Amino acid sequence: MLRSSRIYVAGHSGLVGGAIMRRLQRKGHETLITRSHAELDLTNQDAVNQFFDEQRPEYVFLAAAKVGGILANSTYPADFIRENLQIEVNVIDAAHRSGVRKLVFLGSSCIYPKMSPQPIKEEYLLTGPLEPTNEAYAIAKIAGLTMVKAYREQYGFNGISLMPTNLYGPGDNFNLETSHVLPALIRKFDDAKRAGAPNVTVWGSGTPRREFLHVDDLADAAAFLMDKYDGEDLVNVGVGHDVSIADLAALVAQVVGYEGEIVYDTSKPDGTPQKLLDNSRLLSLGWRPKVPLKDGITKTYRWYLESGSRQR
Repeated sequence: MLRSSRIYVAGHSGLVGGAIMRRLQRKGHETLITRSHAELDLTNQDAVNQFFDEQRPEYVFLAAAKVGGILANSTYPADFIRENLQIEVNVIDAAHRSGVRKLVFLGSSCIYPKMSPQPIKEEYLLTGPLEPTNEAYAIAKIAGLTMVKAYREQYGFNGISLMPTNLYGPGDNFNLETSHVLPALIRKFDDAKRAGAPNVTVWGSGTPRREFLHVDDLADAAAFLMDKYDGEDLVNVGVGHDVSIADLAALVAQVVGYEGEIVYDTSKPDGTPQKLLDNSRLLSLGWRPKVPLKDGITKTYRWYLESGSRQR
């Protein structure tokens, strides 16, 4: 990508898209194309085709998606599969038809089987059943990366697929009904600290292990791979180590400054027991993560306090 290249960031106002925008702006890219949902509904095929015909982006980061945690995925599976399929089909097809030079598709580590061997290698895709609580979302993402690969095989379309691990950082969703685990913990412990609550309840047993990547590291990896990688094989993006939910909760409590008791509600689902990505393919290309977990949580909590997210 040149500084003058026309670059479309789909989903620029979200967690991932916002981080990609910050990364591109820091590097001096001059022609960044964005549209809000009100300006362009990516589930509307005609609108998406018209947008690509008019704007003619050269590079596309497909970061737009309907996302959520266990509760949201379990409650609205039809919405998750429908909207994500529509976005992927419309954007990837329009990018091909309008002559986009390269597209980066951002998937999710939940595409892998629930009981994958750990750490999870890219070739474990489609080797076993998915985690039921987010099956609809995962199948939509699998369809997206399969579409990218199919368009490469049939049309020579230059698309690559990245599979990020669990993400967090500035711009995250802190709504307790729809958020992922790390921002939900920040919200819970901050609320409890302000209220003087004697304890905080965390879903599940605390034993599942999760890997967490700061979203600025993902954005850096996405831009790096846009420039350096043209292979058809998908690429895991992670930090290479994980943490138990119990240890994560203790770390968040420490960062927030909450000193009460942490209680685990074992009647609630744990989800996948462990989800650690093998990031050796990415490391072999020369990329490394830069943000340690505690530093990332501290920065995210500071953003939460300063952004007004606490009041939402």
